[in-house]
Amino acid sequence: MILPVALSCGEPAGVGPELAARAWGVLGTELPFFFIGDPRHLPAGTPTTEISAASEAVTACATGLPVLRHDFDGTLTPGMPNADHAQGVIDVIARGVDLVRDSAASALCTAPIHKQALQDGAGFAYPGHTEYLAALAGVDRVVMMLASDQLRVVPTTIHIPLHEVPRHLNADLLEATLHITHTALIRDFGIPAPRLAVAGLNPHAGEGGKMGREEIELIAPLIERLRREGFDLAGPMSADTMFHAKARAGYDAAIAMYHDQALIPIKTLDFDRGVNVTLGLPFIRTSPDHGTALDIAGKGVANPTSLIEALKMAARMGEARRR
Repeated sequence: MILPVALSCGEPAGVGPELAARAWGVLGTELPFFFIGDPRHLPAGTPTTEISAASEAVTACATGLPVLRHDFDGTLTPGMPNADHAQGVIDVIARGVDLVRDSAASALCTAPIHKQALQDGAGFAYPGHTEYLAALAGVDRVVMMLASDQLRVVPTTIHIPLHEVPRHLNADLLEATLHITHTALIRDFGIPAPRLAVAGLNPHAGEGGKMGREEIELIAPLIERLRREGFDLAGPMSADTMFHAKARAGYDAAIAMYHDQALIPIKTLDFDRGVNVTLGLPFIRTSPDHGTALDIAGKGVANPTSLIEALKMAARMGEARRR
């Protein structure tokens, strides 16, 4: 049985709706997905087929972008978020989660949201998509992975100032990140024996304590303990030697200690095809690795590649988890 991917609309004034239309133009029947949102927000002239159930998307995608209608209040001006849309954006995400958890869709792909617009318009209480999804799923801890055909990388700490990283980095956080990543690679990526490369925090992985002791006191002991439990782990490694082609061939995912240590390599290697994946949820969630791009919304110049890759990855991961 083929299950389609659910695509939440994201910020209506951003590039999400136009990228959804362009993604359908590229994928057609190759990858059935459906757009949850207001069809009036799609670019004029977009072929659409309104559906009443997710299952209809599998055949409806042959004639137009399948749309599970969700009407929004207020008017739409590309590039200018409308506070009247905020609750609709939030409700669409929740609707997508329900469809995936009810096995009506194989996975959820989320178009970018504008967090400030949601906070201003609906008192959105979460820092972003990921935290809201975790709350909907009832899980305490999730992990962000950036993935492409060339690299999978996970930052252990994410959106905090660099000077706060050593304070937030601890054995419990790092161990949870390694466990969640290891489980996801088996269950959702179909890798039976994952190989993980773990970066050090400091230059040269601390150089024997001369440039910091986190590697000696925190990272290395944890790696050694998990190795004894059966994990295939390399590290702590000097981050500046981890991401060339020969090094990447030796692992299935890299675990970085902070945001830029993870994101600079993948955005350098494969900027347009990077996909944001949330690990640790009871359902599959992917997202394009870019924002709402309000400055170019409605101009027809936004690149759909990351969204297309996010939809493809969602479908593959959904199938792997079902198996």
